[in-house]
Amino acid sequence: MQEIIELIVDYLKGIWLKRRFIIISTWLICPVAWVYISQLDNVYESDARIYVDTQSVLGPLLKGLTVKTNPEVQIRLMIKTLLSRPNLERITRMTDLDVQASTPEAYESLIDGLKSKIKIRKTGGRSDNIYTITYEDKNPEMAKNVVNSALTVFIENTLGENRSDSNSAQKFISTQIKDYENRLLASESRLTEFKQKYSGVLPGQYGGYYQKLNIVKEQLKITELNLLEQETQLKSAKAQLSSSPSSSDNAQNNIMNSNSIQTTYDERIAELEATLDSLQLRYTEMHPDVKEVKRRLDHLNNQRSQEISEYLNATSGSDNNKLSTSQNPVIQQLQIQVNQLENLVASTTVRVNNYRKQVNELESKIHILPEIEAELTSLNRGYEITKSKYEELLNRQETAQLAQQADETTNPIQFRVIDPPRASTEPVGPKRLLFLVGSTVFAFGVGVALSLLFSQINPVVTSSSQVSKVTGIPVFGIVSATENLGLKRWHKRKTIFFIISNSLLLILLAFFMLYAIAPDVILAPIRGVL
Repeated sequence: MQEIIELIVDYLKGIWLKRRFIIISTWLICPVAWVYISQLDNVYESDARIYVDTQSVLGPLLKGLTVKTNPEVQIRLMIKTLLSRPNLERITRMTDLDVQASTPEAYESLIDGLKSKIKIRKTGGRSDNIYTITYEDKNPEMAKNVVNSALTVFIENTLGENRSDSNSAQKFISTQIKDYENRLLASESRLTEFKQKYSGVLPGQYGGYYQKLNIVKEQLKITELNLLEQETQLKSAKAQLSSSPSSSDNAQNNIMNSNSIQTTYDERIAELEATLDSLQLRYTEMHPDVKEVKRRLDHLNNQRSQEISEYLNATSGSDNNKLSTSQNPVIQQLQIQVNQLENLVASTTVRVNNYRKQVNELESKIHILPEIEAELTSLNRGYEITKSKYEELLNRQETAQLAQQADETTNPIQFRVIDPPRASTEPVGPKRLLFLVGSTVFAFGVGVALSLLFSQINPVVTSSSQVSKVTGIPVFGIVSATENLGLKRWHKRKTIFFIISNSLLLILLAFFMLYAIAPDVILAPIRGVL
């Protein structure tokens, strides 16, 4: 530690011996820097404070009905994009700054200057959306115009972004709906054609292919059994018909049962008999109505008997046996039964053939059934997916339209300008006092560095320990020769000169600082003399 202190002291002594470099550097740097700082143009700052209200009144009412965006994220995005080149170019046009740039290089420099000077920051708390936009310029009016233009661009971009997002979303959803609608129609068309082509083997009202095949086979078995039963009944009926009575007996029975033959007069005779019974209950036999009904009844009975006689006569001769047999009610009933059974057998045979044909057709398609079912599954899956997406897009479109109508009714983001931009009357810069002090410290620092550098290049022994280190010989005593050689007076004059030089610099520094604080105080006497 002692060695470090001694080393520092030696360095300080070397700097003190070479202090003329401090004087030179300060007098070369300070006046030039002070004059330059004093001539710097004043900078005026304009700012504006704006409050962003993100609490929409319709927000709680439309919760769950519309798509809710995060306004905080949108505001942060607008802040980051405020200093984008399109916005900066718009600000230059709004403030006529672009007129000042005569060359592309000057215009690029103007854009870069705006980007570095325009500041937007959040000045409120974490929950308070208060933002401040500031800009500095040599012209206070220009600073005000730039801040006002930046504020306008910020508000319009934020509100315009909402409308642009809504319109873009509506356009995108409409395009997707049209696309999915075409895809849905195409899927429906393919599915319809496929079902029409393979309608016989596709699952339908009666289930799938195998279930349909089983049903047809069961129906075929039942129909074949019915056909067998009907053929058996037909054989039995024909056997009974072939064993019917002889022709003479049939004719005799036919004559004896002539009353059982039906004629065209039977219904009218039955009506008149009923009428006669009703009249006889009320009148005697001599009543004219009773007589008239009896007369008409006798006439109809005569006509009926005549018709039966003609019929019996027409059936006589060579065909008498056959016709008399057909007039037997038993034979007639058997003949009718045979005819009915023959018709049933014929129709049932047609049904059996049809069912057999269906079974053959279904069994012939059994080798392509897996492919058909796989293709049907694929078509149904594609159709259902397309349909669900289409319906989902329709719901999204309704939601987007409702959200857009809500945004048009009341904006989700409200802007309130707390402090509008104003032209400042007092400059905010440059910080001349700080620059003056800083340049002075810099000049002294350069002088100290030069003094240290030259003291090391051309060293001077200042202590016995330093002599001992250099020579390696111990020092037992020191004899001063400064008094005899006049060095003491010389060092004294240099010290006085150093003090005077620094004092003049301090006085000059005070003058420039006073000029920086109150230039009118310094310039008023000069103007009075001139």
